[in-house]
Amino acid sequence: MWLVLAGVLAGQTVSGACETHLQGGRAAFEARRFSDAAQEFRKALGVCPRPAVVLVPLAQLEYLLGDGQAAEAHLLEALREEPANTQALYALGRIYYEQNRFPAAIEQLQRVIELEPANYRAHNALALCYDAVRRDREALRHFYRALDLVHKDHPEYDTVYADFAEFFLRRDQFEKAFQLAAEAAQRNPASARNFFLTGKALAKLDKHELSLRWLEQAVRLNPGYAEALYLLAQTYRRLGRDEDARRTLARFQEARR
Repeated sequence: MWLVLAGVLAGQTVSGACETHLQGGRAAFEARRFSDAAQEFRKALGVCPRPAVVLVPLAQLEYLLGDGQAAEAHLLEALREEPANTQALYALGRIYYEQNRFPAAIEQLQRVIELEPANYRAHNALALCYDAVRRDREALRHFYRALDLVHKDHPEYDTVYADFAEFFLRRDQFEKAFQLAAEAAQRNPASARNFFLTGKALAKLDKHELSLRWLEQAVRLNPGYAEALYLLAQTYRRLGRDEDARRTLARFQEARR
């Protein structure tokens, strides 16, 4: 989830009814009651003196709930109020990316970086956009910039390592992909995706015995991870563990359904 809800609300000075609804929205969001959170933010719109404080998290929740049109409209409204609101620009760029509107996404994310050159999330997102349009030189530049920014200062941030690993997997550069995915797993050992990518890179390097540990951990973390289950079944079969392969393939088919 790429929501920046906590960042939107952190440090905001509001009072009275506005504060009540913002806090109610935050509590509902943290409890994963997203419809309730969106309702609280809609109530806050009528009483908060700075609409953009509310419009950005409301738009992100609307997108999460499947209403992309409302999300885009509210982010554009926030930017009319505050053209330099980097969280609105970032959220809009991410929505455009997920809608495959890559030139529009690049425009928003470049604006974020102009305003905040050290915004590592925007560099990572911009790299994904350039990757999507096969502009590898620009993608690499922003991936490496994001890595520079998070390497020491944000040890908890694993996403750019995983995204960059996928970039190299698609280009058959498996050793680079392994190193990045393993670093992502070290940074966030609760992420099934990180273990899957590491296992996939090892499998591509024909290190199937080593890949098993990573793939098995991926499906322990997420038992319904269809892609990881399929690769794990293939790996068992390569190693002659036919019963394990059969059982895992059945789990994959169930997960896919």
